[in-house]
Amino acid sequence: MWTPVHIGPSCFRVLGGCSRLHSSWSPCLSTVASRRLLSSLLSLSLLGSPALATERKPAAKAPEASQAEAARLVSAFLGDTPLMGDLQSLVDEVGGRATGSPANLRSVDWALARLREAGVEARKEPFQMPGLWLERSASATVRGKGLEFSPRIAAMPFSTATPKGGLMAPLLDAGKGTEKELQALGEKAKGAFLLVDTTELKNVDDLFREYAEAAEIEQRAFAAGVAGVVYVGSRPNNLLYRHNVSVGLRNTRPMMVMERDGALRAQRLLRTGKTLMLTAELDVQTGPAYESYNVIGEIRGSTRPDEVVVLGAHLDSWDLGTGALDNGANVAALIDVARQMKRLGIKPARTLRFALWNGEEQGMYGSEGYVKAHEAELDKHVMASSFDIGCGRINGFFTGGRPELPPLVDVALEPVKGLGPFTQVDAPIVGTDNFDFMLHGVPNLVANQEPALYGPNYHARSDELDKCDPQQLRLNTAIAGALAYGFAQMDAKLPRHSRAQVEELVRTTDLGQQMKSMNMWEDWTSGKRGRKTNASASPATR
Repeated sequence: MWTPVHIGPSCFRVLGGCSRLHSSWSPCLSTVASRRLLSSLLSLSLLGSPALATERKPAAKAPEASQAEAARLVSAFLGDTPLMGDLQSLVDEVGGRATGSPANLRSVDWALARLREAGVEARKEPFQMPGLWLERSASATVRGKGLEFSPRIAAMPFSTATPKGGLMAPLLDAGKGTEKELQALGEKAKGAFLLVDTTELKNVDDLFREYAEAAEIEQRAFAAGVAGVVYVGSRPNNLLYRHNVSVGLRNTRPMMVMERDGALRAQRLLRTGKTLMLTAELDVQTGPAYESYNVIGEIRGSTRPDEVVVLGAHLDSWDLGTGALDNGANVAALIDVARQMKRLGIKPARTLRFALWNGEEQGMYGSEGYVKAHEAELDKHVMASSFDIGCGRINGFFTGGRPELPPLVDVALEPVKGLGPFTQVDAPIVGTDNFDFMLHGVPNLVANQEPALYGPNYHARSDELDKCDPQQLRLNTAIAGALAYGFAQMDAKLPRHSRAQVEELVRTTDLGQQMKSMNMWEDWTSGKRGRKTNASASPATR
C-alpha cells in the first residue's frame, strides 16, 4: 500500500507497562494504553451529560444504539483476544502472500477458517487479475577491467524476465535520473542499464517522494531506449524491497533494485572513470489473466440489512518479508472486530462486511472486482473504509473530499475519543482499496496512521512480526470496532456521488495527479475504472 499524503507526528510510542512480550504474544497492555482505553470507556458514561453535550456540540446525530453496547465492544479489546495469535499465524505460517502464489491461496483458506471459527458468515468471492507476475530468482554480476562482484538484487514487480544466462549491457551512472542527466548521456543510454541514485529512506514522507520520482524517472528512461533501470537501494543495511514498475503490466524491460552498498560501490567506480558491464539474470513467472479471490465476512444487519458498511484490509503482500505491517496487522484487526461482535452478540442495524482484499499490491484489483460485481448494490453502501498503514496509531481518517463525512466520523469515534485526538483530513487518497469505491461515488475512508516503523520496512525483507507493536494494534482494533459500530447504527446516510461529482473532485483536487503517479489515470479516462455516465438515471443516482 502507499498513499501520497501524510500528516501527523513522525512516530508514536506507547510507554510503560510490560517489560517484555511473552513468546505466545499474550496481551499485555501498557499502563498508558490501558488508561487511554479506560478513558474512552469512561467517556461513554458522560455522553448523556448535558454539560458535556453542550461543550461537544456534535455536528451530526449520535448513534441510536445504547452506550452500553458500544462500551462492551470497546472493552473487549482490553482482554485476551486471539488478535496477535492470528497475526503470528498469518505471517509465520503462511508467510509472504503475493497474489497468484501458492501462499496467497493458502491465505484465503486461512482467512475463511478464522472468520468461520468466530461464527462469522464468510465466503470467497472471485475476481479477475489482469496478469500473473511472480519473481522466482534474481541475480546480478558487475564486471570491469580487473574487477568482478555480485551485489544482491530484487526484481521490481512487472519487470520482464531476462534470457537464460542473463542479459549483459553497459552500466551507466544516471545520477538521480533527471531530465538534464539523461540528456547528458545522450545516445549512450540506448541499450544500457541505467544506475539511478536514491536518497536513503528514513520515513514515510521519503517513501511517497520515492514513488512520485520513480514514475518520472522511468518515463524519461524508457523514452531514451534503455535496456533497463537499476535503482540504488534506498534502505539502510542493504535491505531489499519491491516497488512496482510505474507502467505496470505494460512494461517491456528488466527492472530491479540493487542492495545499497553494492550499488554505491558501482556508482563510485563509474564516477572514477571505470567502464562497467552488468549481467542481470531475472527468472520471472508471468502469465495471462487469472482468477483470484477476496474473502468477505458478513454480519447481517438486524433492521437495515440492505444497507452495507465495508471495513477493508488487503490480505496479499509482497514476498521478500512476511507482510506483518503491510498488511497482516490490519487483516488480523478486522477479523478480531468481527469475532468480538459475534462473541458479544452485538447485532448491528446495518450489514457489516469485513473485506479482506487480494491483488492490492499489484493495482487494487480485488476491491475493483468487488465494486464491479456489486455495482447494483452500491447505492446502498453507506461507507467503505480501508486500514492499510501498519501498526502505527490511528490518528484520524482521510475522508475523500466529502466535507459532510468528517462530522459523521467524529460521531462514530466518540466511544474511543480517549484514544485520540483524531483529526479527519478531507482529501482524496489513491493507493489502497478505497480507490474504486471513491471512483464509484461511495463515501470512503482511509485510516491515517502514524508511520512508526512502516516506511523503512515497506515491501522489504524486514517486514516481519517484530515490527508490529501489539499494544498499539489492540488500540487500533478498538478504533476500527467503534468506527464499524458507529456507521452501522447512525441514522445518517450520505448520497452516492454521480460521475459528474467525481469528475469535479478530480478537477478541484490533486486526485488526477495521484492517479497519474499510480498508473491509474488511463483506466479512469478510458472508462475502465470508475462510475459510468448513465443519461437515463436520475440526477441523484447518476
